[in-house]
Amino acid sequence: MTRVLVVDDEPQILRAMRINLAARHYEVAVAPDGGSALRQAADWHPDLVILDLGLPDLDGVEVIHGLRGWTEVPIIVLSGRTDGRDKVAALDAGADDYVTKPFGIDELLARIRAVTRRTAAHEPAPAEVRVGDHVIDLAAKTISDGVRLTPTEWHFLEILLRNPGKLISQRQLLTEVWGHTYLKETHYLRQYMAQLRRKLERDPAHPAHLLTEAGMGYRFQP
Repeated sequence: MTRVLVVDDEPQILRAMRINLAARHYEVAVAPDGGSALRQAADWHPDLVILDLGLPDLDGVEVIHGLRGWTEVPIIVLSGRTDGRDKVAALDAGADDYVTKPFGIDELLARIRAVTRRTAAHEPAPAEVRVGDHVIDLAAKTISDGVRLTPTEWHFLEILLRNPGKLISQRQLLTEVWGHTYLKETHYLRQYMAQLRRKLERDPAHPAHLLTEAGMGYRFQP
């Protein structure tokens, strides 16, 4: 049974999350602040953490840093903050995804399923991935119908495809594809994403698979 630690200072949210997740056969623990969340995580070793950023003792980003000091447990941030800088800070600190309050339980459950699938033990990396009408062979670096990509396009695309459903931050993409000296060159990301959509999406103007999360990053939606 998947063990989920929910961290939020609003009792009604903790109660609703416990009820909804337990009804779907998750084992649930709750924590009302950052300090107790870090202690609970160390003692209980959850499979997933759902974390509010606005906690009474520690900022949620501090909690993420505390967790990332010793564990790679998936973290979904759940917050009412709308400032894009908060979202980016959480992702750069090591959060795996971000859901904004108010939220639908179905959306949250979909994000939970996505992150737990990605982190399942010994899950093999996908060899072939379908994007629209195209089948992409990641090992052979080939695409059906003779579609060709540049080496940089391949690098960009492969990061997304190997993390299905995961929100990949702008910072991570820029660092992995171009290096630390290019962290301000976000226009590179827009340019290359537009090129990939033209080559792979059925309707590049309305992409179904290569998605933008404005101000935060990009996501491959299978």
